[in-house]
Amino acid sequence: MERTRKIVNDPVFGFLNIPDGVLFFILQHPYMQRLNRIRQLGLSFFVYPGAMHSRFLHSLGAMHLMQEAIGVLRAKGVDITDNECTASMAAILMHDIGHGPFSHVMEHTLVEGITHEEISLMMMKNIQNSESITVDDKNILKLAIDIFQDKYEKHFLHQLISSQLDVDRLDYLCRDSFFCGVTEGSVASARILKMMNVVDNHLVVEAKGIYSVEKFLVARRLMYWQVYLHHTSVAAEQLLIKILERAKQLARSGKELFCSPALHYFLYNRITCEVMQTQNEALSWYTLLDDSDLLSAIKVWSTGDDIVLRELCDAFTNRKLFKGEILLDSLSDDEYKSLIDKYVQRYGITNEEAPYFFVEHVSTSNTYSEKGESIGILFKDGAVRDIAEASDMLNMETLTYKPQKRYLFYMK
Repeated sequence: MERTRKIVNDPVFGFLNIPDGVLFFILQHPYMQRLNRIRQLGLSFFVYPGAMHSRFLHSLGAMHLMQEAIGVLRAKGVDITDNECTASMAAILMHDIGHGPFSHVMEHTLVEGITHEEISLMMMKNIQNSESITVDDKNILKLAIDIFQDKYEKHFLHQLISSQLDVDRLDYLCRDSFFCGVTEGSVASARILKMMNVVDNHLVVEAKGIYSVEKFLVARRLMYWQVYLHHTSVAAEQLLIKILERAKQLARSGKELFCSPALHYFLYNRITCEVMQTQNEALSWYTLLDDSDLLSAIKVWSTGDDIVLRELCDAFTNRKLFKGEILLDSLSDDEYKSLIDKYVQRYGITNEEAPYFFVEHVSTSNTYSEKGESIGILFKDGAVRDIAEASDMLNMETLTYKPQKRYLFYMK
């Protein structure tokens, strides 16, 4: 493998060093380059026009923070070998590699019963089996996969990738708030990294960093309702889901729709978890899908002859999104029937087609999962306490409370 070294100018963290060897190979791999064509925030650009950054850029930022975190831990005497460092950076670099177009929409429509994390793992194993890398690099990639799956003995390395305070979240909060132009997600990532340590194979934060952790948790909650679960973004996502559901229905009925070969495969075949895991063809087509496949198809469908698909796609293309109303309770039978009648009369469609024009949806989030590993705070006497106990500002009830908002989204 040709050895090289690159510098990337990141608008959030400045100049990022891209090491040579296996990390550069991963960055150049078609699976990773595909993330340049997938927006990090899905449909949030309908609300925040600046939210056009890619999952590739987020992955680079997370890798940079992993390198910084490992440097801090090493300086504090934590034993991390060069191979473990490289493998951890490779694991976080590839952690989002299995995302489909517009983030999570694919998981609910075109593929069934499989998460992007499971697809990421499949793609990681394919990269590991590449014929163009050395045996040493294959071993590093095997180690990266073990760390990603939490099968490696140094559990804290997995926590840096996936936990309630990991470099993934530290990057996306800073990055997403930057590109959206909001201040709610601005967290002291450098301060938190400097305060990290390891006790009994678990990641902890030294007590001096407790206020930065508190701010991180508050920022996460605010960003969810301000950006990630903004009602307009959710309305756009629900509209896109309805578009794909209608397209699949038409495909099942034998109607030929304009679409790229990759999108055609997923519209005209039922792709389940078993299919993805047992048929190489399914994963191959999946790795060719990105945002542009859906955008180009929707633009063409907006002038098609199916009235349901045409109206939905025209609304999406020209930002005539679903309107949203807060619901105190689920729709009654009478309210549901009234909506059906409304769209049947408006578009001259059947009762079975009318539900494509509205949806009832519940948005929910929580700041801190009581079922997950706690964020440990390390005090000078060596004691480690849960952030919910150690904080004088937060408590478990506040942290684990899961507020819900029930919406009716409908075509106006």
